[in-house]
Amino acid sequence: MIDLKSLEVWFVTGSQELYGPEVLAQVSEDSRRIAEGLGRSSLIPLRVVFKPVLTTPEAILSLCEGANAAPSCVGIISWMHTFSPAKMWIAGLQALRKPMLHLHTQYNRDIPWSTIDMDFMNLNQSAHGCREFGFMVSRLRIARTVVVGHWQERGVQERMAVWMRSAAAWHDSRRLKVARFGDNMRDVAVTEGDKVEAQIRFGYSVNGYAVGDLAERVKSVSDAEVEALLKEYESSYVLADSLKKGGRQRDSLRSAARIECGMRGFLAEGGFGAFTTSFQDLYGFDQLPGIAVQRLMAEGYGFGAEGDWKTAALVRAVKVMGAGLPGGASFMEDYTYHLDPAATKVLGAHMLEICPSIGSGKATAAIHELSIGGKAAPVRLTFTVPAGSALNATVVDLGNRFRMIVNEVDVVPPDAPMPRLPVAQVLWVPRPSLQISAAAWILAGGAHHAAFSSAVTATHLEDFAEMAGIELILIGAGTEVREIKKELRWNEAYWHMAGAV
Repeated sequence: MIDLKSLEVWFVTGSQELYGPEVLAQVSEDSRRIAEGLGRSSLIPLRVVFKPVLTTPEAILSLCEGANAAPSCVGIISWMHTFSPAKMWIAGLQALRKPMLHLHTQYNRDIPWSTIDMDFMNLNQSAHGCREFGFMVSRLRIARTVVVGHWQERGVQERMAVWMRSAAAWHDSRRLKVARFGDNMRDVAVTEGDKVEAQIRFGYSVNGYAVGDLAERVKSVSDAEVEALLKEYESSYVLADSLKKGGRQRDSLRSAARIECGMRGFLAEGGFGAFTTSFQDLYGFDQLPGIAVQRLMAEGYGFGAEGDWKTAALVRAVKVMGAGLPGGASFMEDYTYHLDPAATKVLGAHMLEICPSIGSGKATAAIHELSIGGKAAPVRLTFTVPAGSALNATVVDLGNRFRMIVNEVDVVPPDAPMPRLPVAQVLWVPRPSLQISAAAWILAGGAHHAAFSSAVTATHLEDFAEMAGIELILIGAGTEVREIKKELRWNEAYWHMAGAV
């Protein structure tokens, strides 16, 4: 469902006519080699497209307008091989609506000590050419990411790859459609928000669809489709005995498969990339969508429970960012705490909807009683989540702006088995500690729902927030509550003034 190689970034080089055709030919050749070298790197997730060297305001404007219109272009990488007078860039930069990475590099890595002359110096002027360009981008108040170092360095390419993944997620967000089956959970505050402002800011559209319409789509699923999916369940998961052929709950598994087929059909036919459900709105269903939601998330769909469309869109964005990376992403909720002072931990889970992409090994499919929802006990997948670094992120609507809050965590094994807990779960230690992270999260107004990822880093989300023009609060190893309080106060003033400009 997520194909990053179908997307591209444009490699754009600035120079000027002053240097003459011979130098410009060399500039073009060097630029082409950099673009092709990046494109061949196993670290780079998108296609890198070389563009002709820009030396006039007209060419720059045309390039930027072309990037805006190109459906596969998610952003541009800008580099000044020589000096490129920055007034030439004003119209183009003002027109550009795609994200930009400024690569501050040079073609050669080393100074050729014994042969360096003024010809070499005139050709290789990135050191100050990029500063001229950087001034104009700052003067125009344009957000961008700056990466410094030789283009062949692993660290440089890794940082560029992070930005590309964030740009791909931003590109996806601008086109994303979120289907809300039913409404928000009643009387809940944080899952509400301004859907119009969200579409203006993030690009994605959120619209409601009757659960009865979805139920009709589920009823239209053929028996052949159901049987084909049951075979897939049998080959992909460890089925509880009661769900196997001839088992007493086989019909419940058949019903779950029918729900999955219907939901997938509805989403595919409508071109949706994310969706929400609510256990308070299940007209026409005999059980909550459990395994269906889990498997759709594993395919790349974003999801939010209880009508939480902001988290559904964020889960989708995180899945796009992490496509092809080790680990996965899931809808998540801080459910309960282990408050042993010597080792405080958070148990993350939800009633049903944890994505198996974050797990390891073969998941188990079973039916367990669920004391909420008022329907038959649903089929769900349970699995083990491996230890390692991860994060939780949420987006909240503060009325005058959106705020993203990110908490870096370390997933750890449970202290003991939990044989009576019938849902997939993750145990983590928040950075820098539960006491500090929870206080900071609450002070920032963080939601109880989050997008959990063991694939992406806080830098991916920082780049995404920059592209979206939203506030970011990062809770990590060095976080202190008093500093978070200061940051929140400063941000309040900044965003108030920024909104008035």
